[in-house]
Amino acid sequence: MRIVNPTFGLSATTAEKVALKPVNWRTDAIALVSNSKPNARELLAGIRSKLGAFRPVENIEFLAKNSASQPAPKDLLEEVAAKYRGALLAIAD
Repeated sequence: MRIVNPTFGLSATTAEKVALKPVNWRTDAIALVSNSKPNARELLAGIRSKLGAFRPVENIEFLAKNSASQPAPKDLLEEVAAKYRGALLAIAD
């Protein structure tokens, strides 16, 4: 397993440089991704509610893996990358 700190990222394997800008947690679209374990959706709903105290929540959306025992499908990962600036994951029971 490789754990990467997203604050620093990984070096590109090609010469292409990608400019990253920080996530604005007050306005940017956020994906709340469930691992499909019990109470994951409830945990994420609570987080969304708490975020609503200081930002609009219309662009905070719920997504879920098909199964807790399987990795996220490629299309889900591509959707998160294309539509959202940040993601919060429910990965514990």
